[in-house]
Amino acid sequence: MLLFIVIAGLIFPTMLAASPVSAETQHKALILSPIDELAPMRSYDLMTINDSLTRAGYTVTYVADTAVTVNLITTQLDNYDVIIWRTNVYEHAHTIYYYVGQLDSATTAQSYAPDFASGSLDYSHGILGASIDFFNNHFGHNSLSNVKLVVLVSSMSSSIASIFLNAGAKSVINFAGVFSLQFGFVDYLTGVIIRFLSEGYNVADSVSNTMMPLLNLRLRDPLDSLIVPSVVYTGDYTVTIT
Repeated sequence: MLLFIVIAGLIFPTMLAASPVSAETQHKALILSPIDELAPMRSYDLMTINDSLTRAGYTVTYVADTAVTVNLITTQLDNYDVIIWRTNVYEHAHTIYYYVGQLDSATTAQSYAPDFASGSLDYSHGILGASIDFFNNHFGHNSLSNVKLVVLVSSMSSSIASIFLNAGAKSVINFAGVFSLQFGFVDYLTGVIIRFLSEGYNVADSVSNTMMPLLNLRLRDPLDSLIVPSVVYTGDYTVTIT
């Protein structure tokens, strides 16, 4: 596995669909934003990502808040070439959970009873959260073999990047460390990375071109947290999405 640290230091209702450039292109991209109500993606950043992917020949689907379900994550991701998952983490009972977005229900509790019993799924914060064990248990070998690129826009996402690779995704870009999504800069960086990718640059060059101008900056948000987190890419850094 290859690991590169590029910089250290650091609605739409529920769907947005865009048409591909031509009838010949069949590429699909999925944007998941389960905490959109609490930390909405700015329309500028969303349109940058959407327009860039559309120009590259992708149909883009945007799923937000409670529409991001456990079933979608465990059964539908392999239907997409590019996945951008914008979420965050919380801790409960000494376990780190990633927000899924779906509200708890009797059907979900029954369908995923073993996961709730083991603590790999949690609803102590009002919406479902999934732990590292959950992803390990549900993303089997080659279960994501059709996925070219996963972009994890979340605190502590390095912890699950390897799981996506082991499941068959070709390449993963993620933001390391702990940071807030509320002030928009990480979404802006994501949009710039996607724009470079849509222009034909590979994963390594897209990340480098985005982050190089920021190497000497120590930007902080109103809560005095660093808002330029480390950007990491793993897997095949030569992957392109065009």
